[in-house]
Amino acid sequence: MNKPSSLFRRLMLGFGGVIVLVALAGFTYVAFEAKATQRNRTASENAAHTREVLLHLREIADSPARVRDAATELEAVRKEMFRELDYHSRVRLRVWRQGALVFNSQPELPDTLPAPGSAAAYKANAWVSAVERDTGSGLVVERSHEVDDEWMLSFSGVSFLLSSTVFSLPLLLLPAWLIVGIGLRPLRSIAEEIEQRSVFDLTALPDSKYRELSPLVTAINRLMMRLSQRIDREHEFLTDAAHELKTPLAAIQINAHRLLSRSVMDNAERSAEAGQGLRDGVARATHMVHQLLAFERARAEPGAEPLPTTELSGFVRGRLAAAAPLALQRGIDIEFQSEATGAMPMHVESMAALLDNLISNAIKYSPEAGRIAVRLAAREQGYRLTIADQGPGIAPALRQKVFERFYRVPGQEQSGSGLGLAIAERAAERNDGTISLSQGDDGAGLTVTVDF
Repeated sequence: MNKPSSLFRRLMLGFGGVIVLVALAGFTYVAFEAKATQRNRTASENAAHTREVLLHLREIADSPARVRDAATELEAVRKEMFRELDYHSRVRLRVWRQGALVFNSQPELPDTLPAPGSAAAYKANAWVSAVERDTGSGLVVERSHEVDDEWMLSFSGVSFLLSSTVFSLPLLLLPAWLIVGIGLRPLRSIAEEIEQRSVFDLTALPDSKYRELSPLVTAINRLMMRLSQRIDREHEFLTDAAHELKTPLAAIQINAHRLLSRSVMDNAERSAEAGQGLRDGVARATHMVHQLLAFERARAEPGAEPLPTTELSGFVRGRLAAAAPLALQRGIDIEFQSEATGAMPMHVESMAALLDNLISNAIKYSPEAGRIAVRLAAREQGYRLTIADQGPGIAPALRQKVFERFYRVPGQEQSGSGLGLAIAERAAERNDGTISLSQGDDGAGLTVTVDF
């Protein structure tokens, strides 16, 4: 089993990563800034030393030998001073008198040295040069100084620049550890509150005073509400099933006892009557179970998966064909007219339950040799399906009440469960449709209209 990831560790790694990135950005800035500062500083020192050397040599400019000796001594002093400072940059001093080179401290170097920003400076250290001239004595002093700006990329330079970050990292992460730990306490308190609840407690969690946790609490409360509604529906389903099956099961039990009794077994007429009663009870119980299951499926919440797109006219024609044998038994003619040829996304099972219940009701309540008109028309934003029969119809005052579970219009002679229209209404909602009842054609019967 994989070990779950730690949100605390993730936040701490995020803090540490930000600190490291800031340190690297600071190091980059300091390195470039130090590089520019070092070049400017070297150029300033170079110009000052050049003027200083010229001042020393101007009084002895008439003697080239003395100029050379003085320049050599000045360079020796400089080397000794830089040696004590552990300064390793190279310096070249050159002196001309009347155009003739008198002194060169670095004869091994080429005449032209890499200048800052030049192409040659990318392969070797850059040099900055300063030149001072004295027109009276004819002296020209040139001092070239190697810019030592690569020390920041050496081990000592990097360790120097990053030492503050390395040593301060634990001190920065310690308060971050405390802040993250304290900040996650409200989340842990929500988990503890849920853990302490019983399995029957689906009441809403109290609102969180923290804005970041409010969406989580709201989502949990919505989930609990959906679970509560589903449990209530299941409880309601079981209660309805137990209540509605009592009568057919009692009839089955009574007729079974009658068939087993000797007085009925010896009487063929009474035995046939008990057998028919037993078959009617089984049929009624079976129909009731099927209707209850269809009702439960029709009102189930839609899933997250997309609905398949189905050609509506062909689907309606298929359900009418399935109901044709029942219509033929009663000599009922079914007329189907379709002006729509498009397809729509639909939940196939609930759509079939919708059509089957409406068509079977129309057949059941139509008179013998009657006619049922089914029409499918395209609308601007969907489709309209109408099923008109020639039955007794439903009074306007009862047209909304008949959609309630187990309600049946008083005085009906046809048997039924009172679930057909309830199933149809919920199946229509499942497929983004609305269902309504109106008076039938020519003022008789009932017309059922479903708008998708």
